Amino acid sequence: MSTTELPQNAETVIIGAGAVGCSVAYHLSELGAEDIVVVDQGPLPVTGGSSVHAPGIMFQTSPSKIQTKAAYYTSRLLADAGVYDEVGGIEVARSEDRMDFLERRVENATAYGLPDPQLLSPEEVTEHLPLVDEDEILGGYYSPTDGRVDGIGALQWYIEQTPATFVGDTEVTDIVTAGGEVQAIETNKGRIDCDRCVMATNNWGYQTGQLAGVDLPIAPVEHQYVVTEPLEELAGAGSSMGNNTTGLDVPGNRDIQEAMSEGPHQPVGRDQDHSLYFRTHGDRLGMGSYNHETLSVDPDDMGTNSDDRQASVRGFTEEHWTQPTHRGRDKSAKQAFDELLPTTADVDYEVTENGIFVFTPDGMPAIGETAQVSGLWSALAIWWTHSGGYGRILAEWMENGTPRLPSGPVDTGGVHVRRFEPHAGEKDYFVDRGAKRYEQVYSIVEPRWQATEHRGLRRSPFYSHEADLGAEFYQGGGWETPQWYESNADLVDRYADEIPEQEGWQGVNRSAIEGAEHLHTREHVSMFDMTSFSSIIIEGPDSAAFLQRVCSNDVDIDIGQVRYSLLLNEGGGILADITVVRLEENEYMVTTGGGNSPGIHGEWLKEHAPETVSVTIEEGAKSTIGLWGPKSRLLLQRCTDADLSNSGFPYFRAKQIYVGEVPVIALRVSYVGELGWELWAPVEYGAQLWETLWEAGQDLDVRPMGGGALESMRLEKGYRLWGTDIDTDSNPYEAGLPFAVDLDTDFIGKEALEAAKAAGIDSRITPLTLDDSTDILMSGRPVLKDGEAIGYVQAADFGYSIGESIAYTYVPAEYAEAGTDVEVLCEGERYDATIRDEPLFDPGRDKLIR
Repeated sequence: MSTTELPQNAETVIIGAGAVGCSVAYHLSELGAEDIVVVDQGPLPVTGGSSVHAPGIMFQTSPSKIQTKAAYYTSRLLADAGVYDEVGGIEVARSEDRMDFLERRVENATAYGLPDPQLLSPEEVTEHLPLVDEDEILGGYYSPTDGRVDGIGALQWYIEQTPATFVGDTEVTDIVTAGGEVQAIETNKGRIDCDRCVMATNNWGYQTGQLAGVDLPIAPVEHQYVVTEPLEELAGAGSSMGNNTTGLDVPGNRDIQEAMSEGPHQPVGRDQDHSLYFRTHGDRLGMGSYNHETLSVDPDDMGTNSDDRQASVRGFTEEHWTQPTHRGRDKSAKQAFDELLPTTADVDYEVTENGIFVFTPDGMPAIGETAQVSGLWSALAIWWTHSGGYGRILAEWMENGTPRLPSGPVDTGGVHVRRFEPHAGEKDYFVDRGAKRYEQVYSIVEPRWQATEHRGLRRSPFYSHEADLGAEFYQGGGWETPQWYESNADLVDRYADEIPEQEGWQGVNRSAIEGAEHLHTREHVSMFDMTSFSSIIIEGPDSAAFLQRVCSNDVDIDIGQVRYSLLLNEGGGILADITVVRLEENEYMVTTGGGNSPGIHGEWLKEHAPETVSVTIEEGAKSTIGLWGPKSRLLLQRCTDADLSNSGFPYFRAKQIYVGEVPVIALRVSYVGELGWELWAPVEYGAQLWETLWEAGQDLDVRPMGGGALESMRLEKGYRLWGTDIDTDSNPYEAGLPFAVDLDTDFIGKEALEAAKAAGIDSRITPLTLDDSTDILMSGRPVLKDGEAIGYVQAADFGYSIGESIAYTYVPAEYAEAGTDVEVLCEGERYDATIRDEPLFDPGRDKLIR
């Protein structure tokens, strides 16, 4: 219901009535939520945000599972609503590299369940898109369910179908908080008291967050689009231009809205080799371009609608259309379009715009409840393509505690608003990183690509030693972490017969040194920098009861004992895998991975802790070394008086010891399947800890080890990695972790797990190995049985100790038996593979427990 009257109270207030805000309201209502108010600074439904100046093109295929799933849900929702033109989508290739890329599109679409993805010949492309010059292309990728959403029509549909109150022309001036919780929003029409608030303001996302004191890394950028005059070649399509927005209040240039409301009759198209896309608007052609230097907009300077323009539209800058200003493109947008679509070479443009939309530092959405303000939810950096899906995901999360689509739970680790590191809210940083993501939108980004700007922000105390050893630093969560070390190049000759060469796309940004470090660690001893990993201290008289409530395993353990457990959401999905260490009667240390773990998992623990329990996230407070390998006990014993024998310091036990003069919490655990310890020390002692171990191990051939070796070693042992093998779209039984669940305890997610167990586990994780190849597979590639996709690659690497290429996948339970023959489609090749039992390496754990 649309009204001009502003209620004084609401359970939920949604700021922003564009594609995302309307979707959240619709789905909340569908799930039974009541008393919802949606406000927007612009008129309804043509608000002046990016939802109404966008051409509405929807290409669904992505390397990201959640993006693809959200897009497909969106297309089905809007198709059922009658506001989606399912004309199909075609991405053309003008280079051999792009044809390889399009093969990957087919593989991703097959893996994630998009219907009937196809590679087309040039002739087949032009059958669908007759304006394309066949001689300019090598082929295309066709997704039949791609298409275009009628933006204004969809917003009208949402408003009509949603039993919420929609109020336009309402500017939010403040988000009122108290005690870390949302209380109300202030507007130019008055105050609305509320229990929760959703920020769905996209281009104004940074400014909206600032109202609540939250730094959100949402970077607006300008984007070019033009619509031609009527074309003779499209005359048969007809046109409704001039009548599309009759009776609507339209801010700024009505011509833009008229053009965007005109639907296509041919497939939407992309020429990603030149950062371009296009679609028909009746008898006209619309052309969009990322083919220009990034035109960043100061997030504090977005402004509002005026008589002259929509708030999210800037004036067309012709030089960025006619001149090659993109750093990675040698042709301008106009030149490339003139070649691909010759009929457009000499036509006039009736509509032009530099429309604004947003990017985060990693190019992914930002959804979920903020850590800083309880009840304040983010639904930002989302395009029309994914808006329906993310609206459903967020609504489920808000109402039921479990982010999901009708197809099942989804993994939100890569899109969670809490994933951003502490420095990400600094404006220069996120504007620059957002600009880079804009530049890369249609680029072929190499596997394991690393940014070159804003580096060295977070360094462990071992950094200078690692740099001296020739570390190849990768950045994760802002931390500089070594992937391999050039100082270990001599090991490649030692192990040359055991390290197969990797060619093609799989071999990009890899080094044979990673395999050499793996094999050396299995035979000798290595030091691994774990400083980016997180430690969380849980203290207080009720700390044991609290951890028992949030952990899936029994953590009522003795002092000095270590236990592996999981954190689950209400639906039984895996929020995190953790190691719980009992240091004292009322003090625990919880360790988990690095990257986004502190923001997501640490804050989740804080939120659930009672007043009698203190939760301290020690991000950057400890420096940690993984000391692993058969000679690790010999090396460490040289540096400590503590009893390190197998009986004196058993596996999965902890001690507070001194390493040299350094106070250390030593955990006898190993993520690589070898004898070893994790050594956690206050960060100021870190340099001394490294030097003490390094000097003591020289005659033992101690070496540094990077993340590449860690990945291949943990896959040989079947150790899980949150966000890769396990996440919120899998439960512990599916993930092969029943030993981490104790149903005799009471924990969050238990009821859902019991129901899942009773119903039967339909899908299971399993390793597979390639039968006749040493190639390393890539994630997101389909696993096939009898030609049908039954799963996709979650993680893969070469197992240098077992001499086989490994991949992990979830497959239906009937295919999870060892010995089952399958195929994997990767880089255009079909690989024969076999399902295996795990672990593939040292199944008796003889190397761990000795």
